Amino acid sequence: MNEPTDRTPESERALEIETALTAVRERLHRACVDAGRSPADVALLPVTKFFPASDVRILYHLGCRDFGESREQDASPKVAETAEEFRSEPPRWHMIGHLQRNKAKSVAAWAHSIHSVDSARLVAALSKATTVALDEGVRQAELDVIVQVSLDGDVHRGGVERGELHELADAVSDASGLRLAGLMAVPPLDADADAAFADLESLHRRLMLDHPDARELSAGMTGDLEAAVRHGSTCVRVGTAILGARPITSQ
Repeated sequence: MNEPTDRTPESERALEIETALTAVRERLHRACVDAGRSPADVALLPVTKFFPASDVRILYHLGCRDFGESREQDASPKVAETAEEFRSEPPRWHMIGHLQRNKAKSVAAWAHSIHSVDSARLVAALSKATTVALDEGVRQAELDVIVQVSLDGDVHRGGVERGELHELADAVSDASGLRLAGLMAVPPLDADADAAFADLESLHRRLMLDHPDARELSAGMTGDLEAAVRHGSTCVRVGTAILGARPITSQ
């Protein structure tokens, strides 16, 4: 005879996420130790794109205070739905996906940072939107901007060409309402992760010669976070290893 159980789909999901998050935290800790770095120097950014607000609540109650989203139309309702519950200690929401300029106003209302800035026109749109949001009291701090660079020149996958990186960084640094926070990249398809992140690390070091406060290096995901940590990542963006395969397809 089966024993009675009070498990629900909600409690099962919470246990699933807790187990996965613990494993990723331990994995990241080991990666830092193996690289001779302090675990405190590398942030874990759970990527909640495509997942419901209920999963964000679970992560929040497990101690997460940063969440990564890739589509404004998905993120804004999620931010609004959880705002009251998280009011005492608001999380930091990060825009990590490609952003169209006409979404800048919406993103400026909720994003702590954006990891995917790759054009001067987007910088101008974000600066205008953020300045208005600051003036109207919608936000209280500048928007952290992490410039995305293309490591292979395929800008269709996102990122400014490396030859234009410093000019774009200067534009961010000079823009009202924005703060140049660092650099981001996604390794080229089928690339060796160590080689790609070593390249990115070199680009980051050169960028910091002119912009010493641009310390953030957003690099590494579920499949390659160890290589990213070896090459200076300060923020690994992890979705699948924590929340599983995405529940819906992107549009």
